[in-house]
Amino acid sequence: MTYKGLRTRAKINLTLDVLKKRVDGYHEVEMIMQTIDLYDEMEFKLTPGEISIHCNHPQVPSNEENIAFTVAHLLKKEYGVDWGVAITIHKNIPVAAGLAGGSTNGAGTLKALNGLWELGLTQAELMSIGSRVGADIPFCLLGGTVLAGGMGEVLQPLEPLPTTWMVLVKPQLSVSTPWVYSNLDLNNLTHRPDTEKVVEAIALQRVGQALPYLHNVLEGVTIKAYPQIQGIKEELEERGALKALMSGSGPSVFGLCENKRIAEEIYRSMREKYRETFLVKTYNGEVEI
Repeated sequence: MTYKGLRTRAKINLTLDVLKKRVDGYHEVEMIMQTIDLYDEMEFKLTPGEISIHCNHPQVPSNEENIAFTVAHLLKKEYGVDWGVAITIHKNIPVAAGLAGGSTNGAGTLKALNGLWELGLTQAELMSIGSRVGADIPFCLLGGTVLAGGMGEVLQPLEPLPTTWMVLVKPQLSVSTPWVYSNLDLNNLTHRPDTEKVVEAIALQRVGQALPYLHNVLEGVTIKAYPQIQGIKEELEERGALKALMSGSGPSVFGLCENKRIAEEIYRSMREKYRETFLVKTYNGEVEI
């Protein structure tokens, strides 16, 4: 049996606030995440043997360092599954980009193997398992417009954001998420998002009303080390984006646009300078399987 053409979508952070550092070393966050229509394609084929990963991107590992592999191995072990699976990933989402590319592959693997291996797990059970592997996996299973708390696994669905076009740019550099968090000084954050006001604006379906309150506190760390990210933000806004933000711990930057025409114009100009530039929009449809 085979599942083909499973689309696992990326996310952006409309807001990202870090509230405190926990005693276990992890951080409490409050953020609004949004699924976008940029996706990887995955295929799952039952095999009589072990788990294997094949990917078209040379930087994606094919062993236990791959989140999809970890998820599959966890399910196989905990539920005593005799079957193996061959997983093929066609990457369109940039790697190490702050877009949950690995986590969304992990979420897709959970859903696909729940069916292929006939495990009968509920959505809540899949999300609980996913949270043990990666903090963004529960969101990637849920999708849409979501307020996240805890380490990112406490999720509250919001009113779906109206279709919003944006230009996404991933500069040719990689950022370590643990490094960013370890260098975040919570005592000297001078600018935070106003999450409550953003939630209110989303409930009213007024994206423009939310713009002044969008912010990502991790920008202060990442941009200090990689000032070109600030340059991309400024370029996007100079070319007509309403607001430009870094997603996650970076380095990807997205510019929210008033409409598709403006987004297309910005995309064409940015694409000449940055190879990994994408024209995308928000996505609030069903997570596919």
